[in-house]
Amino acid sequence: TFSVNQSALLPPTPFQPRVTSLIPPPPPPLPSSPSVHPKKKLYQALAQGREAVVGDREEVKMILQNRQISSRKGLKWLLINKFIPSLIQDGPQCGLVALRMAGHLLDPHRAVSLDEMVSLAVARGYTVQGEMFSAIDMKSLAEELYPCQGHLLTEGLAGSNRTIIINHLVNGYPVLLPYDEDFNHEPCQRGGHRAHWAAVSGGTSLPFPGKLHPTDPPSQAGYPGDSVIETHLLAKQGKSLRYQMWEYQRVLESNAQLREFDPKRATDGTAYVVPKGGVQSGLCGNVLLLVPLSLPHPPLRT
Repeated sequence: TFSVNQSALLPPTPFQPRVTSLIPPPPPPLPSSPSVHPKKKLYQALAQGREAVVGDREEVKMILQNRQISSRKGLKWLLINKFIPSLIQDGPQCGLVALRMAGHLLDPHRAVSLDEMVSLAVARGYTVQGEMFSAIDMKSLAEELYPCQGHLLTEGLAGSNRTIIINHLVNGYPVLLPYDEDFNHEPCQRGGHRAHWAAVSGGTSLPFPGKLHPTDPPSQAGYPGDSVIETHLLAKQGKSLRYQMWEYQRVLESNAQLREFDPKRATDGTAYVVPKGGVQSGLCGNVLLLVPLSLPHPPLRT
């Protein structure tokens, strides 16, 4: 007898080669996006994460210390200023942002959000995106949003209006001012193509010796134009957290040449509200003085 190995009678198992996967490994995760949104403007990126200096005088004193005013070093300058908070604009909202900053001096306890301001301005037909090319509309909007009265000067910053504006600031009231904004945010002359709004809350003046008495109360001091050698304005606008100090004459000249709407904006496919007569009618030579209704308005000195 003999035994048969049954496994030897089975057909051989076919060869099965080892197959290596050809599917590539998943790619590494993408790097995290930058903290600044790519659509943000440069001024928004610079302001992100920063805070404005708080207080009436400290920041302004730093400006005066870091900047030589003319060649009149060593002379005593008269400083007037009421602090206003900073606010960075998002899009063409410079006028509304300036109004909201100025609102702090009209009613510091009234919290009006920028969204509320835009919504009301759109509802009234003053704007589409937040742009304000009419000082008259700005006056109406300010009087509806804040307990204030607006006084619109339409003949620029020269002559008797200079004294009116300085007296207004001395009494602690804000001024809304359209001008052409240069790349460093200072006044320039671009024919209105870079029209912008600023909130002015104070200024510096160099009086003739013996003409003005700093100990006088603001309401009694007056500031007749022939008593001042040189004047600068202290302003904030929606593209910087910091105060800026501008020569009065440069602001005057910039405000007086706002003649036409920027041709690039006119053809960019975006809707804007521009008054009849254009930028020249709506902004040129216009200065808006705002006074709280709770306070008496001083007589305008001319």
